[in-house]
Amino acid sequence: MKYQDMEKAALQAEQAALQERYDAFVARGLKLNMARGKPSPEQLDLSAGLLSAIQPGGGRASTDSTPGSTWPADSAGDDVRNYGGLLGIPEARALMADVLGVPAANVMVGNNSSLTMMYDTVARSVALGVRGFTPWSKLEKVRFLCPAPGYDRHFAVSAAFGIDNIAVPMTPDGPDMATVEHYVNTDASVKGIWCVPKYSNPQGVTYSDEVVRRFAELHPAAGDFRIFWDNAYAVHDLDPAQPARLADLKSACEQAGNPDIWYMFASTSKITFAGSGIAALATSADNLASISQQIAFQTIGPDKVNQLRHVAFLQDQDGVRQQMRQHASILAPKFAVVQETLQRELAGTGTGTWTQPRGGYFISFEGLPNTARRTVALAKAAGVVLTGAGATWPYGEDPADSNIRIAPSYPSVEELALASELLSVCVRLAAIEVLL
Repeated sequence: MKYQDMEKAALQAEQAALQERYDAFVARGLKLNMARGKPSPEQLDLSAGLLSAIQPGGGRASTDSTPGSTWPADSAGDDVRNYGGLLGIPEARALMADVLGVPAANVMVGNNSSLTMMYDTVARSVALGVRGFTPWSKLEKVRFLCPAPGYDRHFAVSAAFGIDNIAVPMTPDGPDMATVEHYVNTDASVKGIWCVPKYSNPQGVTYSDEVVRRFAELHPAAGDFRIFWDNAYAVHDLDPAQPARLADLKSACEQAGNPDIWYMFASTSKITFAGSGIAALATSADNLASISQQIAFQTIGPDKVNQLRHVAFLQDQDGVRQQMRQHASILAPKFAVVQETLQRELAGTGTGTWTQPRGGYFISFEGLPNTARRTVALAKAAGVVLTGAGATWPYGEDPADSNIRIAPSYPSVEELALASELLSVCVRLAAIEVLL
């Protein structure tokens, strides 16, 4: 029976029974963490071959050694240990182009973090401006659109530069495009929008073809408006045989007469080693040329040795697919046990709903209004750490105090079964407190 339909006495009896279960969990002294989407040690072990992917004398590199050197070169013949290669080695650009679904000529490959590339892109816009436009630091107001629930680190980047974050509601097809169009097309202070277009963080939404088309057909009031398209989960399917399909933003923008409106980002952080991968920024040729000029004084080139070993290890798109099938075999049972536990414990109680994503790293839970902070606090006191309530909204302010992001990737299946059961008890306790 739904808790909303229960009499006060029945609710109080239910509360007492749940409190006993909760106290038993507290007594166990659990120490489990479902706060962030970290790959598990088993997933990281899948990439152990990276450490020996290239060796002096050529190793597994597909290109010839530089004349006079025992170390491998890239396909341009450049020694990867030396300076240069501002946009990354050609093979790495081609590899990440396959991940993003764009030509290699549109891609630059950097070091391990796509978040760093996003931060730097915002920082350049603030300090130097976009393609000749006034630097954002010299403007009275700069605003970014933030589909919410969304990725907290995105929102933190724009907030760190004093940019006003504006929440945009998410729908099952992606951001509410009527809201996006209103702001972008009428307000010149709106300079960007954060997007996780495939298996969005945390809801697991893949943007529909219609949403992608409407993004491409925006008529920005600001000539330096850009879509920050963070395709972090481009190849992260829980069932590789049934991947979600995301429309091609680059082609859509070109067809709509907006060839420069987009930036794409991705990395291998959840493909190989989380802290030692390679990251990519893709954009139009004119944007890329401008970015190259701006960063020429910042760096003399990325870690090309790491780029080459990723190419040697993953090889090509088929190699990436094989790697991700192995990831899926580890992740899918973890997502399944969370789903099964939430269904068993919460179905019919009216205390919340949750997403059933086809990929990515998160499950989004929506509880009753004014229960998320209490639920997270109860779980923490019993030894399970969740993402902070409100984190999925700009400035950490969930207006309904109802959303909780669940990250199943790091704990074991057995630990997740326990943690999900405890979470369910906390959800029900918090709901009863509100109803009473």
